[in-house]
Amino acid sequence: MMQTRPVWAEISRSNLLSNWKLLRSAAEPGSEVLAVVKANAYGHGVLPCASLLAAEGAEWLGVSCVEEGVAVRAVAPRARILTMSGLWQGEAEAAIEHKLTPQIWEPFHFELLEEAARRRNLGPQTVPVHLEIDTGMSRQGVRSLNDLKALLARYDQNSPIKIEGMMTHFHSAEMLAESATEEQVAYFAEAFDLAIAYGLRPRWIHAGNSAILLSRQATPALTALAQKHGARLMLRCGLALYGYSTRYTPALDDAQCLRGLRPVLSWKTRVVSLRTIKAAETVGYNMTFKATRDSRLALIPMGYGDGYNRLLSNRGCALVRGKKAVIAGRISMDQTVLDVTDIPGVAIGDEVVLIGEQDGASITAYDLSDVTGTIPYEVLCAIGARVPRVPID
Repeated sequence: MMQTRPVWAEISRSNLLSNWKLLRSAAEPGSEVLAVVKANAYGHGVLPCASLLAAEGAEWLGVSCVEEGVAVRAVAPRARILTMSGLWQGEAEAAIEHKLTPQIWEPFHFELLEEAARRRNLGPQTVPVHLEIDTGMSRQGVRSLNDLKALLARYDQNSPIKIEGMMTHFHSAEMLAESATEEQVAYFAEAFDLAIAYGLRPRWIHAGNSAILLSRQATPALTALAQKHGARLMLRCGLALYGYSTRYTPALDDAQCLRGLRPVLSWKTRVVSLRTIKAAETVGYNMTFKATRDSRLALIPMGYGDGYNRLLSNRGCALVRGKKAVIAGRISMDQTVLDVTDIPGVAIGDEVVLIGEQDGASITAYDLSDVTGTIPYEVLCAIGARVPRVPID
């Protein structure tokens, strides 16, 4: 059997399940938690993660699109699957066939689903959807109350579509001192009241992500809104599910739940070559690293082609023998060089940790995002498809 190159990501099933249980226990009493597995489960591998979570009792899974939803349906036959990015031409048939629940807001979303449902001779209120309200993101959702009135005016109980949920998305849930989230909740409540006035009785209300669940910001108001209309609150958990809490402003350090989260993914490789260079020799493209002393260099067989951000060049580090080795020179498409001069005994075959723990030392997705000026979501999602995800424990 052909051996693969020594680059892989370990996915800890025990950490994923531990995070899931912790988040469910931390959620508002009586609420439901939706496990977000979109974007290949934030880079962790959507099919094994979705299968594991569904087996553990996740009743709702969130995916990006119909294509992802169809794939997830094969491994989670009984779960409810919310497609979170609307619908496009040709997707309505598959959404209905595979019993997906589209998140919709455009009039043409309704038209696509109604046409597909009628081709199947489906009766009234047989295709569940969740209606999104734009409360300030200016991204997805019904834009204004007037637009909502127009949409609801064309909708009737004879439609094959059943609006079983209403939702929105907060733009600044991690900013605890801001009033913006309160304003968004108030607008969402106004939209919900309007929907009720038009005869809707949605079963689900959801507006909260990981930040809302962990901080409990806005959950009392959302719970009250749900109770007012006989609905149930749902909270959508993404980043926290994979072991990373939100960085709050101001900091929220005293929540037990934050300390209990465990990163699910570890990204690893091995030293495949070693060499010593003399002072004044250079490393990599454009000679951006120049040795100030005789230096020992270790080559690892991965680079930006694997999703290792090129902005880490000369700035980031990896763990070798429990010590941090700085990246020397520019990261290449398929190779990266580490300066291991101060790490004794490094040998070909040694394990190198890009994200994860080694001998008591650790590097997190936050560490990489801090260096590159991005967020841990992007770090995790950017890990390339050619990096195999290996389930452990």
